[in-house]
Amino acid sequence: MEVNPPKQEHLLALKVMRLTKPTLFTNIPVTCEEKDLPGDLFNQLMRDDPSTVRGAEILMLGEMLTLPQNFGNIFLGETFSSYISVHNDSNQIVKDILVKADLQTSSQRLNLSASNAAVAELKPDCCIDDVIHHEVKEIGTHILVCAVSYTTQGGEKMYFRKFFKFQVLKPLDVKTKFYNAETDEVFLEAQIQNITTSPMFMEKVSLEPSIMYNVTELNSVNQAGECVSTFGSRAYLQPMDTRQYLYCLKPKKEFAEKAGIIKGVTVIGKLDIVWKTNLGERGRLQTSQLQRMAPGYGDVRLSLEAIPDTVNLEEPFHITCKITNCSERTMDLVLEMCNTSSIHWCGISGRQLGKLHPSSSLCLALTLLSSVQGLQSVSGLRITDTFLKRTYEYDDIAQVCVVSSAVKVES
Repeated sequence: MEVNPPKQEHLLALKVMRLTKPTLFTNIPVTCEEKDLPGDLFNQLMRDDPSTVRGAEILMLGEMLTLPQNFGNIFLGETFSSYISVHNDSNQIVKDILVKADLQTSSQRLNLSASNAAVAELKPDCCIDDVIHHEVKEIGTHILVCAVSYTTQGGEKMYFRKFFKFQVLKPLDVKTKFYNAETDEVFLEAQIQNITTSPMFMEKVSLEPSIMYNVTELNSVNQAGECVSTFGSRAYLQPMDTRQYLYCLKPKKEFAEKAGIIKGVTVIGKLDIVWKTNLGERGRLQTSQLQRMAPGYGDVRLSLEAIPDTVNLEEPFHITCKITNCSERTMDLVLEMCNTSSIHWCGISGRQLGKLHPSSSLCLALTLLSSVQGLQSVSGLRITDTFLKRTYEYDDIAQVCVVSSAVKVES
């Protein structure tokens, strides 16, 4: 929408046009069955129409291109391009012409002019042309301010401006969810929804991790030695459709060893999304840095390093536990093992584990057996800090499937 001040007689005329690609011609097909009164008349008219696709006349999308009839929509992440022309409508030479183009947003004012140098003179019926480009990075109202200053032959300095107002819309709705694994791994699910009115080709959706993490994309499968996208060969996202992308982040070794585990609020990284619309218009969005609150493990963290999926009834099996001191003080630990109705610990309860310094870990190999078949929960570990006389209880640590020893267990 153009908003201009009161008109003033000027020797120069300013024209501003947005540069966009053409679109495919659309028509409304009118057809009927042969038994109806018009017979095959409507179908023959569509076949004779040069704008329709041969063999697919009833499709709304034609094979011709049409030039834009209006300003159109501009979406966040796309590149705004505009053609600016200043024409000398008078019969005299105009001197010292300076054309400036600024883009005013809610937070800043950007200079988009290719050159800030003044043109020495402009003869009658001649023009000054310029093309400006800007990658839109803000949502909301934008105002393109085009200002022209010049000097007449009589030495009078003239100046005028034109304002072009447009809205920048949001093309995608991005939602993220974090899932914490039993280890220090973090799984990120990114839900991306196309909220425009046209389909998108998703060229790239990637996660740029922070310096603390390594990332593995889980959006492809290996088929016959070749990685194939889980979304198929055509990565089109229709209007209002949503697609889920999954990533696994693992702390780098130097950070995991330095801090034991990553605590508090940590920066995960940012999503980089690239898409194309219509006839190849490219758009790109980068989210702000994604943050997660690391799970609280208390002073002592117990995690499983190894455990079998299936065990035999009343036969011992082995697990490996890792105990980490998450506090800022040294602990003197004692391990107690309490039997449940189905899970029985094999070994000495109440044994000393010794001193464990802050951010340090130790691994324990423990032996159990189950007296009940089915899916059983491993429970009953108690760790006591003798310095503070504080006991930490760990139940439902993991689950194992207990089968009869007569059933063959395949590894």
